[in-house]
Amino acid sequence: METPLNGRTIALPETREIDRLATMLEEIGATTIRCPLVAILDAPDPELIVAWLNDLIAGKFDDLVLLTGEGLRRLLGFARRANLYDAAVAAFGQVRTITRGPKPARALREIGLAPTRAAERPTTDGVIATLSGENLRGRRVAVQLYAQVPNPKLIEFLDRAGATVSAVAPYIYAPASDEGRVVDLIHRLERGDVDVIAFTSASQVERLWEVARDRGIEPSLVAGIARTLVAAVGPIVADELRRHDAVVAIEPESSFFMRPMVNEIVKALAKLPPRSVTS
Repeated sequence: METPLNGRTIALPETREIDRLATMLEEIGATTIRCPLVAILDAPDPELIVAWLNDLIAGKFDDLVLLTGEGLRRLLGFARRANLYDAAVAAFGQVRTITRGPKPARALREIGLAPTRAAERPTTDGVIATLSGENLRGRRVAVQLYAQVPNPKLIEFLDRAGATVSAVAPYIYAPASDEGRVVDLIHRLERGDVDVIAFTSASQVERLWEVARDRGIEPSLVAGIARTLVAAVGPIVADELRRHDAVVAIEPESSFFMRPMVNEIVKALAKLPPRSVTS
């Protein structure tokens, strides 16, 4: 059966769920290039994470800002290995939780909980807007960071509001594909071999440009991205792409998961003549 993805090639920098994403696209006719750009690993110092969990369990936090679903799952993994899992789940249920976007909310639902408040928008600015009308003076606010990115904007907002902040970074990003595979992807983009490149995290964007700079082929990447339809799973990824002057052609409007992104890819390619994306 003919679909808009027949004959199309889609590059996937995703790591953790790359097989699932590739299958979604291949089942409707696409050819995929799997080039995972980053791996997600536990934070290297478990003692810091366990100490933070013990503070949570001891009731030392009033609020918890969850920025990613991955972060909550990693925290639970540390808790399980430290024989603190049940106590940690109970503590997550006692603290007020503020989630940035649907993924941390989904991670809470996996352990039978629901967020107390959801950010107005799934961004740092959305979290700040959600909390800006509250009196935070004297409140003890824990913040789960994504990877080891410090998020000074959010931390400074909480500090100015008079809160006591305790941040935790339960995972890190590390290179996934060897640089040779990334360089090959860049050259395929430049040649026009790729119809769509679909990004699912800002770290993928950062690593792609980092390899291009290190290898002295950033002009090739810029040219390749310019002739390729660029898809972003949500606004955080889209903002990172725009920071690199990339045009984001495909982005879900409200539900920032892989399936809605795939649906938007299909819609975008359906508007184009067959096999002419890179012509």
